[in-house]
Amino acid sequence: MEAPPTDTSPAPLPTPGERQKAARAIVEARAQTLSAWRGIDLRPLEAAQRRADKALSEILPNVLSRLRLDQRQSESQIVEVWKRTIDPLITAHAQPTSLAKGTVFISVDSSVWLSEIVRYRQREILERLQLAVGKTVVQRLSFRIG
Repeated sequence: MEAPPTDTSPAPLPTPGERQKAARAIVEARAQTLSAWRGIDLRPLEAAQRRADKALSEILPNVLSRLRLDQRQSESQIVEVWKRTIDPLITAHAQPTSLAKGTVFISVDSSVWLSEIVRYRQREILERLQLAVGKTVVQRLSFRIG
């Protein structure tokens, strides 16, 4: 007697789509088991709390605008230009502290230097800063004692 032929070929591998379908079925079975065990179906609540994945290109501009890197870069440029182009006698008594809406705020150590700079050097300082970083970045100067 001859034995019937046996099929020894391996079973075909599932396709990616079949694997995803099987994974979804497992997740669904798990959710049904948990909801039966808990006595309440939390799937709609869990689905509402899930965050949608976003591409980095969608997130990055918002993060950069919150960090205000463009403003901080302008501020650091102004400090560098201040050190390089302004008279060392003035830089010994006055330093830029911040930049807001086109106005550079400068702290001066005494009222004597404040008067000197505002009366005789303000236009020169403004022109040099505008030449170095641009007229749209620096539009005005505001001096304060402090």
